[in-house]
This record gives sequence, C-alpha cells and structure tokens, in this order.
Amino acid sequence: MHAVIMAGGKGIRLRPYTTLLPKPLVPIGDKFSIIDIVLSQLAHEGFERITLAIGHLGELIRSYVGDGGRWGLEIDYHTQDSELGTMGPVLELLDRLPEEFLVMNGDVLTDISYGDLLDQHLESGAPLTVATYRRQVKVDFGVLSTKDGVVVGFVEKPTVDYRVSMGVYGLSRRALKRYTPGMPFGFDDLVLDLLARSTPPHEYAFSGYWLDIGRPDDYDRANAEFDLIKENLLRGARCASW
Repeated sequence: MHAVIMAGGKGIRLRPYTTLLPKPLVPIGDKFSIIDIVLSQLAHEGFERITLAIGHLGELIRSYVGDGGRWGLEIDYHTQDSELGTMGPVLELLDRLPEEFLVMNGDVLTDISYGDLLDQHLESGAPLTVATYRRQVKVDFGVLSTKDGVVVGFVEKPTVDYRVSMGVYGLSRRALKRYTPGMPFGFDDLVLDLLARSTPPHEYAFSGYWLDIGRPDDYDRANAEFDLIKENLLRGARCASW
C-alpha cells in the first residue's frame, strides 16, 4: 500500500510555531513530532511506500525522515516549487503511484484505520473516498427564516450538525488523469468536478479521535491531551523516537 503525505504548506495559521519548523515536525508531547506519529501508524497499518510532498522548509523534513528505514518504510520525496493546492502535487506524481492509494494532510492527529479506509475505497469502486467527521456548532443568536420580507420561522440558538473532511482520502489514479499537472488544483476543485460529472465520492464516516492541527489553539489542545490519547493513537505501533 502506498500513501502520499502532503507536507509542503507554510503553516501560516500555526505561526509562530512554524516560523522555524515545518508543521509536520512540530513536537507533540515530550518525544514525538506529528510526522513521527503518522509514519508509525501507517507502518503499523501495513503501508510500505510513502511519498512526502514537501515545500516550505522541506529539507528539514527530509533530514529528519530520511529513507524511512526507522519506521520500516520506503520513503521518497516530491518537492513543490509553487503552491499547487491539495491535489496539485498528486497530479505530478501519478506515474509513480499505484492505481489505488491514500492521500493525507501532514498535520492530522487521528486514530483512524488508514488501511480500512483504503480497503473500503477499493470495494466501493468510487473515484475518491473522503474520511468525514461530525462537527457541531452552537449558534449564539436567534436564527430567522425569511421569505419576501416576512419572518416565516425562528429557532433560538440552534446547534448545527455537519460533516467535515478529515484531510484523509482514498484515491484512484484514473480519477485524476483528466486534469493537467503543474496547475493549482485543490480538493475542492476535485470534489466539485466529480459531482458535476455525476461520479460522486464515497464517504468513510469516522467517529473516533481526530484533530486537525492547523491553529495554535488546536496545537495546544493536542499537547494537553496527548498523554491521555497516545496509547490509542499508536495502537501497538512504535514511534521511531519512542
């Protein structure tokens, strides 16, 4: 099994932590980096090959990760020379990828089974499988429904339920062949085009632990919770630094 980890972003929302370190290398707990946890999980799930798409401070990632031998993985690299969006670097990698593969953001902390997601993607036959997570937002206002200048409904401080993308995907190479490499191309562009062509993505609904470490508040939460969740996150996997 092959996974592509998107690790080329500048991590602007996570500054000042990412001023000197790329986001996948920021420490979680006393011993670990995000990339260390992710690679340990992927190795435990049976993945053998990993491609790291690097950009901002990418040589630090390459220096830390190396060839992946510490995790029992075979790791290669793809350097992004410009901002290409979530899927743009994958388009440049297609010739190096198998027909079905995993794509994930390099700042995700979760106990999802990456192998099971890819298995379900294979079984579904869908061009894209999106890991989704349920979120709730409490609206602190009374919400009005209006029509033609008339109030037709009212709910006091409702809670809105919705599902969000976790930044983890199963992908089929055939689904990406129609797009042009070297041009910016995001996850949103792919989903909207698949929907427009009546080839909808498949959902992998997940209800375990998930945290997108994109903001300082998220990073602080990850560190505060880590001692409580690390055993579940690693599930028998051993981090190279453990």
